[in-house]
Amino acid sequence: MPALVLLGAQWGDEGKGKATDLLGGSVDYVVRYQGGNNAGHTVVVGDQKYALHLLPSGILSPGCTPVIGNGVVVDPSVLLSELSGLNERGVDTSKLLLSGNAHIITPYNVTVDKVTERFLGKRKIGTTGRGIGPTYADKINRVGIRVQDLYDESILTQKVEAALDVKNQVLTKLYNRRAIAVDQVVEELLGYADKLAPYVSDTVLVLNQALEDDKVVLFEGGQGTLLDIDHGTYPFVTSSNPTAGGACTGAGVGPTKISRVIGILKAYTTRVGAGPFPTELFDEDGEALRRIGGERGVTTGRDRRCGWFDAVIARYATRVNGLTDFFLTKLDVLTGWEQIPVCVAYEIDGKRVEELPYSQTDFHHAKPVYEMLPGWSEDISKAKSFSDLPKNAQAYVKALEEMSGAPISAIGVGPGRDETIEINSFL
Repeated sequence: MPALVLLGAQWGDEGKGKATDLLGGSVDYVVRYQGGNNAGHTVVVGDQKYALHLLPSGILSPGCTPVIGNGVVVDPSVLLSELSGLNERGVDTSKLLLSGNAHIITPYNVTVDKVTERFLGKRKIGTTGRGIGPTYADKINRVGIRVQDLYDESILTQKVEAALDVKNQVLTKLYNRRAIAVDQVVEELLGYADKLAPYVSDTVLVLNQALEDDKVVLFEGGQGTLLDIDHGTYPFVTSSNPTAGGACTGAGVGPTKISRVIGILKAYTTRVGAGPFPTELFDEDGEALRRIGGERGVTTGRDRRCGWFDAVIARYATRVNGLTDFFLTKLDVLTGWEQIPVCVAYEIDGKRVEELPYSQTDFHHAKPVYEMLPGWSEDISKAKSFSDLPKNAQAYVKALEEMSGAPISAIGVGPGRDETIEINSFL
């Protein structure tokens, strides 16, 4: 049975939660493999809306086992709060599995994140201030705290001491902040141990055994391709690998097990935070996309920057992820425009460029080259098949498919779970 990777093909916020939830009833495990509570998914089930920040979207599918993999960084207070909120709404969260190798976001990671961003001023990256980057930095520097460390007080204390030896010097001497007490951090972290214990598991073993037993496993990326630490618009990126390769390292499953890679594309483009964005709109069209699309970050609460569809980015996502399919979301938002611009190339220093430039400088100076496609005015939210769409909407989808380099196998025509047109099965 297949192991599928589902990820964002733009800058995140493409609607991965809706896609994951749609597949959740057909898969046995849904795995978050990177990121932390800096990523958010909104899932609409009937008249209920769920905002998920750290938990896999499969938590809402009764027959599915949700997994937080080793590549995720976990804020225990956020995780427990999110679980409590779902339990209060009648959602069974008892099946959740949490990797003992996942790294913990400590209170000092959050502090360092916030003071560093303020210190950078105009040069700030636009982080969420939730400690994600500093936690990944600790992981790479081998001074990180893992979930399993909560169950050995001696090891935990030694690791916190080692981390704070340097951080307290930076906080007090560079940022003029108070030093953080080791005992206080250790006490807080140990307070989460018993509450997290029912979920902690060897998720690498569980997932590989599941695949050997012909179970269907869906790997769910947070953020998007252009926010990947290696393949995104560096330095305006996240601190992990949302691209398909990250699923292997972030969950402990070999690449030969992956059978399909699905990219989520919004029918236009959005971005949260700082960084280059060639098709960004600063006019009435941009405001309309933001208003109609409800473009506000689930986790950050920040308004998303909005622009027209960028086929250059889509082609790039197809290449670096090895995408086999696209799930196109929010097509309904474009209803009402007489003509819809689509970016088919960039102009850089007077030259037409049809692929994403590897140079950061060139990308900052890229100007979109648009092709105009005819719009539609009909309500498409009740469409159940591709043929139900207006001819111009069909032509728009086909044009995006041709420009992006992979088949569009599903289309979102509204926010609801049932407002999706399935053209080709993902399973």
